[in-house]
Amino acid sequence: MVTSVLSSVTISRVSSVLNRDVKQFGKQFLFDGREETCWNSDQGSCQWVLMEFPQNVLVSQIHLQFQGGFSCQTCALEGCYKDGELVKIADFYPEDTNTLQKFTFAEQSVSKLRVSFLNSTDFFGRITLYHLDVLG
Repeated sequence: MVTSVLSSVTISRVSSVLNRDVKQFGKQFLFDGREETCWNSDQGSCQWVLMEFPQNVLVSQIHLQFQGGFSCQTCALEGCYKDGELVKIADFYPEDTNTLQKFTFAEQSVSKLRVSFLNSTDFFGRITLYHLDVLG
């Protein structure tokens, strides 16, 4: 059975926050489990979320919930060990919907994981993400 590898000591970073308003749209809302909060990127191509784990973790699934109209057609998942360079694990292709989407890939051991949103469905390149979880 797979379980979340995210914890209170997981460090996260994002490419941008809409209007730099971290109180309303910051990265902390990706992981809070509340339906009414979200991370909202600013405009621009190739938005991303990076997670750093305190030790190596095994990952095999990612769960995402976008706001329809502000999702992504192609995502790249990359990972590495502590000081290594990120290498591609998988590409996946979310639908432009509000529902929770689950993607499975070959199990990998990583200490850093980056999800890159390569082409947003929004004309300005914004991403709105209500939920992100990584399981292994």
